[in-house]
Amino acid sequence: MDDARTNRLTGAEALVRMLEAYGVRHIFGLCGDTTLPFYDAMARLDHGIAHILVRDERHAAYMADGYARVTGRPGVCEGPSGGGATYILPGVVEAEESSVPILAITSDVATTSAGRYPLTELDQTALFRPLTTWTAALNQPARLPAMLRRAFREMTVGRPGAVQLALPFDTQKGPVDAAEIWADSRHRTYPADRPGPDPGVIRHAADILETAEAALVIAGGGPLLSGAEAVLAAFAETLDLPIATSVSGQGTIAETDPHAVGVVGSNGGVPATRAVVEGADVVLFLGCRAGSVTTERWCAPKPGTTVIHIDSDPRVIGANYPTEVAIVADARAALSALLTEVRTRAMRGQNGRARAAAAWAAKRAAFQPLADSTARPIRPEAVIAALADTLPPDAIIAADPGTPCPYVSAHYRWPRAGRHFITNRAHGALGYALAAAMGAKVGRPEAEVVALLGDGSFGFCCGEFETLVRTNLAITALVFSNASFGWIKAGQKAGFGARYHNVDFGRTDHAAVARAFGLAAWTVEDPAELRPTLTKALAHPGPALIDVIAQPLHAAAAPVSEWVA
Repeated sequence: MDDARTNRLTGAEALVRMLEAYGVRHIFGLCGDTTLPFYDAMARLDHGIAHILVRDERHAAYMADGYARVTGRPGVCEGPSGGGATYILPGVVEAEESSVPILAITSDVATTSAGRYPLTELDQTALFRPLTTWTAALNQPARLPAMLRRAFREMTVGRPGAVQLALPFDTQKGPVDAAEIWADSRHRTYPADRPGPDPGVIRHAADILETAEAALVIAGGGPLLSGAEAVLAAFAETLDLPIATSVSGQGTIAETDPHAVGVVGSNGGVPATRAVVEGADVVLFLGCRAGSVTTERWCAPKPGTTVIHIDSDPRVIGANYPTEVAIVADARAALSALLTEVRTRAMRGQNGRARAAAAWAAKRAAFQPLADSTARPIRPEAVIAALADTLPPDAIIAADPGTPCPYVSAHYRWPRAGRHFITNRAHGALGYALAAAMGAKVGRPEAEVVALLGDGSFGFCCGEFETLVRTNLAITALVFSNASFGWIKAGQKAGFGARYHNVDFGRTDHAAVARAFGLAAWTVEDPAELRPTLTKALAHPGPALIDVIAQPLHAAAAPVSEWVA
């Protein structure tokens, strides 16, 4: 019992008190037999933590991911042993590879049952070890508080990431000394204990920028994680430097900023943005892994381009490009130091405004006729234009892979810097966006939140519409309905002679399904109805869904370079 007179807690009570000490306000999870002591402690104790019951452990982790991205605090999810641990794994992996700190607590069979073939026995640490920043089994109740402190430390220092704790049934009932319940306040938010740059390396980077004629920054998700948006805008202004982003880096600079180029790469980039990258003599990768998508399989920047790379993870730097200057540091700390250094020098401008303006002009010229099209099925460009005209500037969009992601990345011009776009660029699992939007809405309840789904993704996540209604989260879901796994079908067209095999499925009345769960829902087939229907959905006081009968990707002018080529 949680008893101040005896100074003894059960392990389950100690877990609740440790989460409370770390400022946890929300937990996303699903119940199970092995979690009963923890649920009982949550029910009995006064702690101020809201537990949100989900219908699938994957989505508990996706919700924690979306929550962490918009709050600057670690997300927490939980699930039961056995199958629960395997189901929660996809969301944990996505967060880990996206450098998003989430804590996944999965209960486990009693330590006294291990090796005796109990139901749901699983070596959880072996499963999670290669896929997380840190994993551990809480086999000793007395050590539980210390292990929680390490979990929050591992999540938030250096490169943020996901951690997992296995919580045996008997540990939840074992004794813990109440004096051990304390938290390290540095690790309640992320990034914590920011690593700073070497001054000599900063000067070397400034030397290169001083002689550059067409330098370019390609920003990944690192500046968003570190809160470097204001410093990046000042850096661009000081050097008249164009700023491009990866998909994950959208929001590092407002795309209405005159220095913003927009997204580059194979998913959301277009020929005009690729030309900016190919024309650069110096590229500064800022919190960006320079992976296959951002660089179009390492073709842009082109070989011979001088590279400066800033990242908090030293393993990323130099993995894909010969690197002239490696700056292992937090993105905001490194960029602040570099900004201070360049301001001491009389450095030439990089013609960033003109280069960015030319890229946007070319992009908009190709986009606008399709956005204005009255054709049916509805062009995806028309959906993006309607969203841009209707949503407030501080809205959050969560987009699934497939149809939504490349169109938002290429054509939704974000009016403000900050975390306003969420998509799963690490592993691209279908069904992510709805749960991520729910986590974002819990974390930032004042924001208008929209989830963009393909109809393939809808099949992965529709059970969570019950959660959406039960929690009355005022989220608008929009489904691009084209009755196919469109990304794969477009790939079959581009690379396999349009031999379409097993990529089409029957059309679902998504609006009817949504209404059965209790959402307000509409079907839109006429592009003229997009804006009025969006207005009604956004004004609805609860969750809503719009089913858009959309042009399939294999027939569309999608901003995906491998299909264009």
